[in-house]
Amino acid sequence: MSGQAFGIIGLEVMGRNIALNIERNGFPIAVYNRTYSKTEHFINELAKGKNAKGFEKIADFVGNLEKPRRILIMVKAGKPVDAVIEELKPLLQPGDIVMDGGNSLFTDTERRVAYLKPTGIKFFGMGVSGGEEGALWGPSIMPGGDRESYEHVRPILEKIAAKAPSDGVPCVTYCGDGGAGHFVKMVHNGIEYGDMQLIAEAYDLLKNIGGLNNAQLKDTFADWNTGELQSFLIDITEKVINFPDPQNPKQALVEQIRDVVGMKGTGTWTIKSANDLIVPVPTMAAAVDSRELSMIKDERVAAAKSLGGPQPKPLVGDLKQFINDVKDALYCSKICSYAQGMAMLAAANKPKDKGGFDFHMTLPDLPMIWRAGCIIRAAFLEEITKAFKSNPGLPNLLMDDNFRQMINSRQDAWRRIVAMGISNGIGLPAFSGSLAYYDTYRRARLPGNLIQAQRDFFGAHTYERTEKPGEFIHTEWSAK
Repeated sequence: MSGQAFGIIGLEVMGRNIALNIERNGFPIAVYNRTYSKTEHFINELAKGKNAKGFEKIADFVGNLEKPRRILIMVKAGKPVDAVIEELKPLLQPGDIVMDGGNSLFTDTERRVAYLKPTGIKFFGMGVSGGEEGALWGPSIMPGGDRESYEHVRPILEKIAAKAPSDGVPCVTYCGDGGAGHFVKMVHNGIEYGDMQLIAEAYDLLKNIGGLNNAQLKDTFADWNTGELQSFLIDITEKVINFPDPQNPKQALVEQIRDVVGMKGTGTWTIKSANDLIVPVPTMAAAVDSRELSMIKDERVAAAKSLGGPQPKPLVGDLKQFINDVKDALYCSKICSYAQGMAMLAAANKPKDKGGFDFHMTLPDLPMIWRAGCIIRAAFLEEITKAFKSNPGLPNLLMDDNFRQMINSRQDAWRRIVAMGISNGIGLPAFSGSLAYYDTYRRARLPGNLIQAQRDFFGAHTYERTEKPGEFIHTEWSAK
């Protein structure tokens, strides 16, 4: 008996939806969940009449898979993944393939690759983005690890992945060695944090300075979604911004939601990894900081009563121009956010002796797989793909001719909006962080010379003279 072509462990919403996606695309599936009642529900309800088999015991599940076995783990990141691996390990054989499709930290993936290597079991991490809808109908998939294993599952992944609207190419590619797949997914999530914060800041400006009501905000985001800002996150913003409150349909639900933002850790992982790689990511960092500030709600309420500062004033001037300025500021800031993400990927790709992770990624392929299916899918990912295909060694997205022109034509609006936020007492950490990143990157000389002098004074850390780079000098400053 040949058995089922593919196995899935974990039947929460992402696991069961990706299982249905795989089966719908012609691959018989076997499923296993630690709580057997969920397996029964899946087989008897969701997958009724489909080419799917469910098992109460993991040994039976493994025994009913084609060899080499292809198993996708879809459980909560961390210890649950390790627990599943321990259950599988004595049941598998050399050449069997185990994939982790959860939001695992890339260093955990690398540890698991090394742990299973002596057994001959092939393990790779596979970032999956798109939420439950994407899992069911086509996610963006970011696999990394054993190349031979990827080629073995590639036909399945290309079938179930989202297809880019411009050319129909599946949004999946081999991301690189070791934990590269989960690293790429982590950077994706960092960009996602930045995008969401930038959109929230645009909303804050439009509502509290522009005076737009939620119906007008809906129309504005709908208009933006037809042009260069077209993206999944702008699309869902348009859908939620004026959604009626079920308890009072005359008011917008979004305005009744408490302003305390949750997070599961992937944004923080991104910031920590960027620090390790010595890559500045101020837009992403601002997004994480803003979520953390949102969590101290009681402190903010108290501070609002006692700390002085300007309050937002109604706009005096051309409302249409103001809306266009916010749009341009959002677009420029978004470019900087993606530039930071791509810089992280490039740094991680360097050899370990150069400070990277030696992932052997093909950088131009990575923005291609974000063009559909994932949370950060956006129209201008096509332009990012073109930029890195025409120049794979591009040091920063800002240096691409096309993106340089995009910002040059919009930066006056960007500066007006950041200045307006400051004068109205509206914190714009992601907008202003992005602008500071741009302005700092484009300056040939920074005030770091003073910091180096200070460091040498108190710690004898040495410095380089401008005419002798590479030669480190110490001065006895206190003697002068």
